[in-house]
Amino acid sequence: MNIKVGIIGVGNCFAGLIQGIEYYKNNSDKRVIGLMHQKMAGYGFNDIEFSSAFDVAENKIGKTLNEAVYMAPNLVDWLKLPAGGPVVLEAPVSDGIGIYVSNKVTPLSNPAPEAELRVKIMEEIQRTGTEVLVNYLPVGSQKATEFWAGIALEAGCALINCIPVFIASNPAWEQKFKEKNIPIIGDDIKGQVGATIVHRVLARLCNDRGTKIKNTYQLNVGGNTDFLNMKEQERLLSKKISKTEAVTSQIDESIAADNIHVGPSDFIPFLGNTKLCFLRIEGNMFADIPFNIELRLEVDDKANSAGVVIDCIRCAKIALEKKIGGYIDVSSYYMKHPLIQVPDSEAKNKVEKFII
Repeated sequence: MNIKVGIIGVGNCFAGLIQGIEYYKNNSDKRVIGLMHQKMAGYGFNDIEFSSAFDVAENKIGKTLNEAVYMAPNLVDWLKLPAGGPVVLEAPVSDGIGIYVSNKVTPLSNPAPEAELRVKIMEEIQRTGTEVLVNYLPVGSQKATEFWAGIALEAGCALINCIPVFIASNPAWEQKFKEKNIPIIGDDIKGQVGATIVHRVLARLCNDRGTKIKNTYQLNVGGNTDFLNMKEQERLLSKKISKTEAVTSQIDESIAADNIHVGPSDFIPFLGNTKLCFLRIEGNMFADIPFNIELRLEVDDKANSAGVVIDCIRCAKIALEKKIGGYIDVSSYYMKHPLIQVPDSEAKNKVEKFII
């Protein structure tokens, strides 16, 4: 019954996922918070087996996965994992390290050529029986993500794209997965109660109650390498598109570009994995009387995504068993930038039908 999962990028997000799973294994009397269902088609969180892992950092390559998750610059240290796990193998750097994190993540001094790494990666996936790949690369890793999408296609692995590089929502890439009957879920993971889902729901509420939204912003700050990486504006284009469209898709009347701002704002080191969101919606109600909503959200950025990824892994496994390839429309519930945007209530119904 195990779902064999390969991890692309052994960073903070994955550290939260694996330590959270261990937490619930150690506390079997607790209900697992953050999952749509404790079981999906018979699969629970503890059916997930991390069978392979790949990274570019010198201090993680060659270590077991359960050791590598504690290596700098990772900050998640909720509990200690038992010794073991697959050995982390070298991945191609490509565009995976931005200028601001280059002093935090040190690649091997003599990296292997990409063609050689491709062969070794394919061998590892086949040897371990990995069937689902989870992409946790940094924002802006366009070429690196395309490399791994190619690996998924060649290896026959389902792909879960947690970052805002458009693969599942790109018709050309989606067609490649459809032609090979390989599932893909993406793009850009939504947090359990994150800035985007809160903004979407409030925008939809205002829309459905007949108000006119005039201006809105969402400002986010945090202290982990994700926010440090996003100080590099060139890496942010797809992220801003993803987060902005997630909100505007819930509003019937268009908002001028100058009247909406959604995106990361700054890196504050002492916040660590804490993410702060400052959100404002301004509009008019009956008789053109103005209203505004202001909200401050504080979350652990890594706990916020882990349960969602567990659901995505189980949906990917179900798709493999049902032999459904291409874009999997549960993405509209779990991802900020799916191929097709729908209201979250409708997206939830899609998941419920899919997992039967």
